[in-house]
Order: sequence, then structure tokens, then C-alpha cells
Amino acid sequence: MRPILMKGHERPLTFLKYNREGDLLVSCAKDHNPTVWFADYGERLGTYRGHNGAVWCCDVSRDSMLLITASADQSVKLWNVQTGAQLYTFSFNSPARSVDFSVGDKLAVITTDPFMGVTSAINVKSIADDPSHQSGESVLTITGPTGRINRAVWGPLNKTIISAGEDSVIRIWDSETGKLLKESNQEVGHKKQITSLTKSADGSHFLTGSLDKSAKLWDTRTLTLIKTYATERPVNAVAMSPLLDHVVLGGGQDASSVTTTDHRAGKFEAKFYNKVLQEEIGGVKGHFGPINALAFNPDGKSFSSGGEDGYVRLHHFDSDYFSIKI
Repeated sequence: MRPILMKGHERPLTFLKYNREGDLLVSCAKDHNPTVWFADYGERLGTYRGHNGAVWCCDVSRDSMLLITASADQSVKLWNVQTGAQLYTFSFNSPARSVDFSVGDKLAVITTDPFMGVTSAINVKSIADDPSHQSGESVLTITGPTGRINRAVWGPLNKTIISAGEDSVIRIWDSETGKLLKESNQEVGHKKQITSLTKSADGSHFLTGSLDKSAKLWDTRTLTLIKTYATERPVNAVAMSPLLDHVVLGGGQDASSVTTTDHRAGKFEAKFYNKVLQEEIGGVKGHFGPINALAFNPDGKSFSSGGEDGYVRLHHFDSDYFSIKI
């Protein structure tokens, strides 16, 4: 399995997202310019210019026409995927951290950071079919718990919103009323900040990664803990194979402790675990800094990782990967 190295960002990667067909990969980084690539062989198609700060998160609509990006410049922008044109800008009073389109792409959930006395918040915006009719009004605003909300996604049938972040608690909110429905159990939950959250292909369960050096698998409806995957270093990114029972964790130390550990180059690896048995089945090395972003192609035949080193590495699996026996 030879990785394809995609160099297009000058700063650390923050997020990776495939479109539904799996032919395009969008990468976000701290260099203000989200970039779209051909997911097959890593050719760069173009960049989306207009943000004035680090871009933390993005999502692509089901028909691959709309891209939504959240940035530290206190805005969320809608783009035309094909032309790169800016369609609309939502403005906030604090940095925007995460975005997620609902099923049907009629709504988007956006989280904003605590900033200058403003608490963190979860905003639901209605997405117009015609960008010229787009409004900036929030359909719902939930003032969040203390600390940053690193990720919020839609639950089944858009009935709920699942959020997780700095205070290490996962919360499920009613997306109509904004009422808090469930909180994760402190006993079994994460002990440190949750950095990442990703849903399974069918939405029935989701995976969270945390600085407490573990990832946990949860039931979406009941918020019961299903599995825990333990690793040696803080987890910054998690991904789940849509094809096999595999989960991938990526991470590394924070920048301050990197230099003091190991001089071997490219030792930051994406670790693969068996989803059911919770055992490590392998790793993919190569990044020269912590892994900040992971994504599986929707066909399950390739995955990509984005690092602190500014590279996106695209891996197409060899045929023997699909017959790993444990």
C-alpha cells in the first residue's frame, strides 16, 4: 500500500471529508484555504478562497454541490463545490468550530467557541435551495455547556443533535426544542477533552476520540457505551470503516512534547483496531507530526489522513487488507 502524498497546505491539517460518491476529498487546514482533491489519485482540483482564519471543519452536501466550512474568522461559508464561488457567509461573534449538514441538506448545525465572554453555542441554520434566498437567521440556538464544543452532528432522522467537546461529556439535544435529552455517564465516559466524533455509515452508533488516550463507541439512541479502544497517545482523530469492522485512531503528543520523545522520522501512525474485539490489527506510519484528521472513503477501499506536517496522505488498501483474519 503506497500512500499518495498530497501537498497543498502550508499549515497543519484540521479536517478531511469525502463527498458521498467518494470521488472528491475536501481538506481543511489552518492556512485559510479549504482544498478539494480527486480522491482516486490525489490531484488537486482547486481551493476555496475567502476565509481569513484557520478552517476547522467542513461538510459536503449529498449531491456534491454545496460545501460548508467553519472558520476561526468567526464565519461559516457556503461554497459552490464546482466553481469555488462563495455563495453565502454566516457571521458569528466567536470562532466557528464545527459544521454538519442534516439528512436532506435543508439544515446545518454549527458550533461556535467560547470567546470574550460569549459562551459556546450550537446553532441550527436553515439552508435555502436557492443561495440568493439564503437567510442568516438561526432556527435554533442552544447556549452550550462550559468549554469548547469540538464537534456536533445530527442524530437519526435529524431529531437530535449530538455534541462533544472540552468538558469530556457527550450530550444529546432535541433538535426542535433545544432541550437536553441525555448526557454520557461520567463513570464510563471520557476523562479528558473529546477531540473528534464520527458516525457510522448507518448512523446507529458513533465513535469519539479523546486526549485521555482512548476512543469509545456509543449507541446513538441510548448513549450506552459499546466499546473502548485504548492507545498510548492522545487521540486527535477517529474514523470508522463503512465496509469492515475496523476503526482507525490517529493522534500524537501536543507540539510541546514532540521534540523530547523520539527522533525517528514519520513515526506518527494511524492505528487500526477491530471494532468488535477492540484489538489492534495494524498501523500505517508516515506522518512527521501528530495526525489531526482521518477519513474513510465511503466505499471503504481507501482512507486518508491529515497531519500537523501539512500533508494529506491518501492510502488505497491492498487486496490482502480485506481478508485480515483475527
